[in-house]
Amino acid sequence: MKERMRNRTRPGYNEYADVIKSPLGDIYIFFVSGVLTGLSFRKPSGIFLKQTEKGSVVKKELAEYFEKGRRGFTCKTGFIKGTDFEKKVWNALGEVPYGETRTYKWLAEMIAAPLSCRAVGRALGKNPIPIIFPCHRIIESGGSIGGYSAGADIKRRLLDLEYYT
Repeated sequence: MKERMRNRTRPGYNEYADVIKSPLGDIYIFFVSGVLTGLSFRKPSGIFLKQTEKGSVVKKELAEYFEKGRRGFTCKTGFIKGTDFEKKVWNALGEVPYGETRTYKWLAEMIAAPLSCRAVGRALGKNPIPIIFPCHRIIESGGSIGGYSAGADIKRRLLDLEYYT
């Protein structure tokens, strides 16, 4: 009984991460109770890296995205952090077709908050599951690519990948 209680109270006992090799470098994928909750180009600290069946589905789909231009993802995702506004922004990203871009203004209007372009940009910077929720497809009204949590170079490479596959 003591062992079971210890595991329940251990921080992160149902959190784990896996890694996929990509043309952009290592991508770390994060899970809570088997649900994809994060994707990062930075190595995690304090989370156990392990391979699982859920991880293999996400890894397969990401590999297909990079190799064959996979246009949609079927893996189960969940946002465990973020405000209601941020989650609304992230969920709306699915409306941007593969290989196309939209503006911050377009996205603000899409979520019925037309005066919140800057807030939309801040929410995109906090997107915990980029690529799957394609914030890289959002650019500035003037055509500049804007910011990206993993850096402008990664954003440009993702856009190029989609344009040319």
